[in-house]
Amino acid sequence: MTEDAATGDAPITLLIVDDHPVVRDGLRGMFESAPGFRVLGEAPNGVEAVSLAAGLDPDVILMDLRMPGGGGVDAIRELGRTGARAKVLVLTTYDTDSDTLPAIEAGATGYLLKDAPREELFTAVRAASEGRTVLSPAVASRLVSAVRTPRAPGNEPLSAREREVLALVAKGTSNREIARELFISEATVKTHLTHLYAKLGAKDRAAAVAVAYDRGILG
Repeated sequence: MTEDAATGDAPITLLIVDDHPVVRDGLRGMFESAPGFRVLGEAPNGVEAVSLAAGLDPDVILMDLRMPGGGGVDAIRELGRTGARAKVLVLTTYDTDSDTLPAIEAGATGYLLKDAPREELFTAVRAASEGRTVLSPAVASRLVSAVRTPRAPGNEPLSAREREVLALVAKGTSNREIARELFISEATVKTHLTHLYAKLGAKDRAAAVAVAYDRGILG
């Protein structure tokens, strides 16, 4: 009899999302060897994560951010749009403002780095399952700094995905083609463009590209 069965507590169910099979295997092994957790499935990108989450209904999704075929931030937004019950705990190697802020704004419950100790990760998953915010010290410090020193309009850094969209816009790619290229919906493309315009202080595609070249973001 497992500890969960003995205590009558249901295990916390997980969906692991990472483009590296070795990382997924490592996380699965870690959680399956610990009492109180059950891994329901794995996904190599954000698009598959959203699809799997709809069917598996996990308590917590461990989400990487930068993944070919569908990034974590877009997936977090889509999960929120579809009303998914799962709490998203970002687990990544990136702690830059362009990664942390969009993920938190998209609706992530927590944000940890992959060098977090095993017990810290377990504690974070338990907290996330209860809806409590969990942030690594480095990320918490960045968020506090961002709140204390808000950036002037038109001078905010672009996220990695926003840069991808901008680069395709600069090539004259249509919204439909961008959606197909990045494996996202046209609605998501439009959302990225809206954010781009606000961050660059631009009113349209042409102005956004011009500002981007002027600032050295493109080229």
